[in-house]
Amino acid sequence: MSSPAVVNGGLRKPSADMEASLDQCTLQLRIFKIIVIGDSNVGKTCLTFRFCGGTFPDKTEATIGVDFREKAVEIEGEKIKVQVWDTAGQERFRKSMVEHYYRNVHAVVFVYDVTKMASFENLKTWIQECNGHSVSPSVPKVLVGNKCDLREQIQVPSNLALKFADAHNMLLFETSAKDPKESQNVESIFMCLACKLKAQKSLFYRDMERQERKLPLSQQSNNKNSCPC
Repeated sequence: MSSPAVVNGGLRKPSADMEASLDQCTLQLRIFKIIVIGDSNVGKTCLTFRFCGGTFPDKTEATIGVDFREKAVEIEGEKIKVQVWDTAGQERFRKSMVEHYYRNVHAVVFVYDVTKMASFENLKTWIQECNGHSVSPSVPKVLVGNKCDLREQIQVPSNLALKFADAHNMLLFETSAKDPKESQNVESIFMCLACKLKAQKSLFYRDMERQERKLPLSQQSNNKNSCPC
């Protein structure tokens, strides 16, 4: 079965075929599912637009349920598809879709608005939801403080966010989906996760190969890690 027909920056409601494609990804074309979660209006949709399409949307509306965007990237010569799932922040839009968020998830991005302390304090609730759906501790997670271009309105200091990230074993990124100068930083968020996932999956496949062929570790080649983080 072929992968979903979605172009870079494209948008489409998730389907059973798309979810099945995650189960059938191969070494030739891997698909990494990254979910973006957090309060409503923290900029989740804008972050996914910036990464997948390279632009900031002129107008956005509250995400209903879940949408996804897809971008093809190349890491160490291998082409990989990154599926970024943009999830609703409002509970009334989440109830019927929440199981789809966490199914076959490979990485999680927690987003808060640096100008709204409440969105930062609510991260505990989002982490609890994530843990409540049995997301493995081995699944990479990062913390993103968005809207850092609004310097005069910042309520969440960097040192507080860093302390929280360290306590939950996450990397911290502070960025702005709106500011074109920050676009490289937005790219780094998702590329960092893609690199980590590629390294994890490569290790998994090498371990499987060693078990099948019973080759000693010394005979396996070591790949260089070019993760941007």
